[in-house]
Amino acid sequence: MTMRRRTLLSLGLAGTAAAGASALGIGQALAGPRPGHGRPRQAAPTDPFAVGVREFQWNRGDRRLTTRIFYPATGAAGGGPVRDAPLADGVFPVCEFSHGLGGSPESYGALVLPLAEAGFIVPAPVFPTTSGGTEGNVGDVYNGNQSKDVSEVITRTLALNDTAGDPFAGRMAVDAGVGAAGHSLGGMTTHGLLSAWPDPRITAAVPFACIDMGDPSPNVKAKVLFVHGDQDTLTHFDLARQAYAELPAPKAFMTHTGVGHHEYIWGGPNAGATLETYLDWMRWGLYGDTAARDRLADDAAVPGVVWEADLGVRG
Repeated sequence: MTMRRRTLLSLGLAGTAAAGASALGIGQALAGPRPGHGRPRQAAPTDPFAVGVREFQWNRGDRRLTTRIFYPATGAAGGGPVRDAPLADGVFPVCEFSHGLGGSPESYGALVLPLAEAGFIVPAPVFPTTSGGTEGNVGDVYNGNQSKDVSEVITRTLALNDTAGDPFAGRMAVDAGVGAAGHSLGGMTTHGLLSAWPDPRITAAVPFACIDMGDPSPNVKAKVLFVHGDQDTLTHFDLARQAYAELPAPKAFMTHTGVGHHEYIWGGPNAGATLETYLDWMRWGLYGDTAARDRLADDAAVPGVVWEADLGVRG
């Protein structure tokens, strides 16, 4: 019997995390084509970067899409993100991140900042109806609004790569596509980009605590890592397993046994393993780092984690 898709979340705090940081200054972006095609992919950085952050006020129709872009910056690694810091030397892949209900980019710093430190440009939108301080319109996930918001944010972000005089101009590695990740409603938003509201630019994805949002789109060719607790009572584990079963390789599923909705991200004993697996997945997917791919099983080899993978690697 087919499991029911898109089961509405009945609790109002799915994906809520700690309060975020203060607001940043407003920038502006222009649409345009993306250069950078034909650039050889550089090796994934081995040393962490400092983190910078810029804020943009974008729109999709009447939906305000405040977006904070975190990125590798000059300076010493460690510490919080620095507003408008100079971009570090290099050309970096783009990986979007979607917060959960009641959250913000800052409340998901445990998943956002390490990506920037590892050498990724990370646009993180503040969703207009599911962020902290809103009424929490879960329907905007089920009707595709949030997945469409992410596609708009990706378009606006990539346009900066061709905006004369912008600090990001020519600094985004785009040949390998882009990444997307998110937790809870953000994970569902991410899965929506692979299924019901597809974005073919996405080639690497990590939906944390998601449920199945639809049949896989044949137009999206992505490496997809699912991360979930098998005792999650908000985004039910069996619906994530259904989504995993439907997708073709390359794919993997990291099950945290005896764990609920979020302990494997914030403060739980296996949060470190979650982070390393997530970063190596994106290093493989967007930098083409096969050493990172080969570390994945070891990253996840901790008590309380079951690792299942079909990486499409033969022989």
